[in-house]
Amino acid sequence: MPEPEQRNEASAPEGAGEPPKTAKQLEKERLKAEKLAKLQAKLDKKAAAAPAAGEKKEKPEKRTKEVKEAAVYTAETAPGEKKDLSGPLPDAYSPRYVEAQWYSWWEKEGFFTPEYGRPSIDAPNPNGNFVMIIPPPNVTGSLHLGHALTNAIEDAITRYHRMKGRTTLWVPGCDHAGIATQVVVEKLLWRDEKLSRHDLGREKFIERIWDWRREKGGRIYEQLKSLGSSYDWTRVAFTMDPKLCRAVTEAFVRLHEEGSIYRSSRLVNWSCTLRSAISDIEVDKVEIPGRTFLSIPGYDEKVEFGVLVKFAYKVEGSDEEVVVATTRIETMLGDTAVAVHPQDERYKHLHGKFVVHPFSTRRLPIVCDEFVDIAFGTGAVKITPAHDPNDYEVGKRCNLPFITIFNDDGFIIGDYGEFTGMKRFECRKQILIKLKELGLYRETLNNPMVVPICSRSKDVVEPLIKPQWYVNCSDMAASATEAVRSGALKIVPEHHTKTWYHWMDGIRDWCVSRQLWWGHRIPAYHVSFSDPSIQTGSADDEQYWIVARSEEEALAKASERFGVEASKIILKQDEDVLDTWFSSGIFPFSVFGWPDKTKDLETFYPTSLLETGHDILFFWVARMVFFGQKLLGKLPFKEVYLHPMVRDAHGRKMSKSLGNVIDPMDVIRGITLEGLHAQLVGSNLDPREIEKAKAGQKQDYPQGIPECGSDALRFALCAYITQARDINLDINRVQGYRFFCNKLWNATKFALLYFNGTEKFDTELAASEVVNQMDAWILSRLSAAIEACNQGFETYDFAAATSACYAFWLYDLCDVYLECLKPIFQSGSEQQQAAARRTLYVCLDYGLRLLSPFMPFITEELYQRLPRAKPAPSICVASYPSNVSWRSSKVESDVEFVQKAARIIRSARSDYNLPNKTKTEAYVVCTDPAPNEILKRYADDLATISYCSKVVFDGEAPAGCAILTVTGQCEVHLLLKGLVEADKEIAKLQKKRDQLVQTVGKLTQASQAADYATKVPAEVQAANETKLSESQAEIERIAAAIETLKLM
Repeated sequence: MPEPEQRNEASAPEGAGEPPKTAKQLEKERLKAEKLAKLQAKLDKKAAAAPAAGEKKEKPEKRTKEVKEAAVYTAETAPGEKKDLSGPLPDAYSPRYVEAQWYSWWEKEGFFTPEYGRPSIDAPNPNGNFVMIIPPPNVTGSLHLGHALTNAIEDAITRYHRMKGRTTLWVPGCDHAGIATQVVVEKLLWRDEKLSRHDLGREKFIERIWDWRREKGGRIYEQLKSLGSSYDWTRVAFTMDPKLCRAVTEAFVRLHEEGSIYRSSRLVNWSCTLRSAISDIEVDKVEIPGRTFLSIPGYDEKVEFGVLVKFAYKVEGSDEEVVVATTRIETMLGDTAVAVHPQDERYKHLHGKFVVHPFSTRRLPIVCDEFVDIAFGTGAVKITPAHDPNDYEVGKRCNLPFITIFNDDGFIIGDYGEFTGMKRFECRKQILIKLKELGLYRETLNNPMVVPICSRSKDVVEPLIKPQWYVNCSDMAASATEAVRSGALKIVPEHHTKTWYHWMDGIRDWCVSRQLWWGHRIPAYHVSFSDPSIQTGSADDEQYWIVARSEEEALAKASERFGVEASKIILKQDEDVLDTWFSSGIFPFSVFGWPDKTKDLETFYPTSLLETGHDILFFWVARMVFFGQKLLGKLPFKEVYLHPMVRDAHGRKMSKSLGNVIDPMDVIRGITLEGLHAQLVGSNLDPREIEKAKAGQKQDYPQGIPECGSDALRFALCAYITQARDINLDINRVQGYRFFCNKLWNATKFALLYFNGTEKFDTELAASEVVNQMDAWILSRLSAAIEACNQGFETYDFAAATSACYAFWLYDLCDVYLECLKPIFQSGSEQQQAAARRTLYVCLDYGLRLLSPFMPFITEELYQRLPRAKPAPSICVASYPSNVSWRSSKVESDVEFVQKAARIIRSARSDYNLPNKTKTEAYVVCTDPAPNEILKRYADDLATISYCSKVVFDGEAPAGCAILTVTGQCEVHLLLKGLVEADKEIAKLQKKRDQLVQTVGKLTQASQAADYATKVPAEVQAANETKLSESQAEIERIAAAIETLKLM
């Protein structure tokens, strides 16, 4: 580049008429030219470094903030040994570090057993006992967030009672889950080996399930331990353990002997895919709005539902016809009558006559029954007693034949010509075609309906008549109703008692037979004889069934009943197994060794509490009450607490096909999106649903799930608990509590710096010993938290308890008290520092104990590092705080007023963009001496928490202050002059105000739309109203701030 002087000379002729430039002008131009030269050099350098044309330009690496590797526990400590605490606390909270090693030590030390610290389990304890059993999770794989919720609540309750000094027992276990387990293993067998269970045979198939159970059952127990659940593992129970199998057999035999169990042929919910009866809880009632095609297992094409088909039956011996309608046209093959209302004038002349079945030689009587609705349809109803619950009752009342037209696999059986051997839904289409050919078809109408779907196999449930074993529930239901009405059994929340009474009032006998191989085989034996001269009964005849504890006992009973020598008797045990809920129903006492009179049974039965989800109030809770009262004469527990159901953040039910079923271990340890996808590929999910599930995962967890740790997950789940029926779990909220753990960690780590000597502390501190006024305040706030936590646990208000812990640690201890301690430890007297140290210790010790039931790992880690004078070996056996003698409403009220003033000052500082390190002066102006006296008393603390260099009272405020209103009688004048550049701040605030004005305009315009109230969801309207009011308030604050700045 040419020198500036040369350029000036060269350009001189053009401006020859211009006056010569002054030295000052020339110097200015020289500096400008130098600047341009530097810029050009920079551009040249950049151009030289640029890639040649056509070369792919590499993106510069982004400078990212250096992230430190999360700490992990690396000490060589054997399982069961206490964690090595000789090293310092890691810089930041790490769940992997904190949660290592503690559980195996707790378990080895026996902290979770009722024997701990007691001469014997039945030794009197003035604090009482607390006993609870696990709702045993199914052995079908791994736990989900519903199990995590159950364990978070139950472990918090258990740890609380243990810390209250009660003899505490929480019994772990696992359920064999008959249908669910058999279905999973059958799918795996087919997927891996292309074999069915029938190819293996019963014994070998059951061996396969045991192998699978040993693998999966262990995983479930490890997950429970990872959650920190404080079970007594010396008493773990599996529903197929020999001890529990014996109890199941004994219960069945006793109930049969006293007439509560009987055998009968009745309609059951039949799954053709499973070839088994299923319980009501395993039937999903799927509502469809009308004509709908559903995918059904075993069918290549989708099957039509949601239509009402009308067809005619010809009246025998006349030209008349009776038109009937059905949603299941294939069942007309099993029709044995047509029913009309006795008062229906249209059909009175047909009473006692017959209609002709078009596909068999059967004559169908026209019967009268008041169940028929005259106004519905044609007023005539086809009756299929063997395949419909309502028709079954009509069939019994009218003494009609019961004709079964389906076999166990859902194929047509009987003499029906071309239809025989067809699948039921193939038959549906063919019958329609044939009715049209015969001129009997009338019309098809759209019909909203409920389709019963088997939750296990996704097949349509078929009502079939089967000989099964039933439990007569009427007397047991009456006793269960009375137990709740009398208050002997308490159900919490109370609104669930309505459901209880509803179930009990409409109780039906319980079918306990399941056509499975995995489960407790029914201890019933069919009797036949080797001597042909002795009459043998059919399998339907209960007289020829013997219920016994063993084959030997059955043989003796049969010999006595029939008066036949044992050598001539042939016994065949029922192939069926019992409904899984049967063994679950006796779980509260089978785990303690019933029917033997064990020490455990005498000490721990009845239990204290049953905690579970409200969805199994009838299916499990009621049956435990039935069997407890019937077999032992005592309720199995005194209280039932029912928690809400876990749904995803969108309020959807957890479903594998939606991809929203989350393993709690993935929340605890974290997992990538790819990891979540990989789990789907390895699952039993239908390949067609895997892609749908992957899409769901990508939408909800685009970055995967961050590592949150067990403590954060447990705390989040308990914090969600309200009186609602469902909770919508958002993983972001769990992560929020992981940040809370970090705050807890840093606060304790910082506080421990004040304990630098060898002095040890205890929690014995009287209110009269308090020296510093903020010590009195924090102890009062601690008392409030203690009171709220104890009350929360006693009333099952976990949201209140977690909220109290959170608020004490975050808002009271961290935000206020630790800040106010800094000046004391910097410049306070020895007496003030000693008093502060003692108070701080009490806050840390009690604060950790309050949190311990919810967050056992982090609280143990930090508790063990406190300078404790009288240490409990573990926080989980330390006493739960109950001291509320420090409570002072006057102190709390005064400091709340100080905090209000501080918040207003901090808010103003934020408005003027003042950083915390820039201290301001505050001048308090009060027309009322009361607030003035409060703020004056806490002046140093007010200055500390509002970032002020000083707080001045009773003096005149200088010019250049922002005037802040605390109350009608109290103002704070905040000195800003010299701390802010007025013009710049005004420009910033005006820009912010303009943005807010736009926001207000848009929200106002949207809300004035004609269809706003009807089309916009209520929650969106509420959010818009909040945003509008907040924006308007901020505009007013900005206007005031601008006016203040203009005066500077």
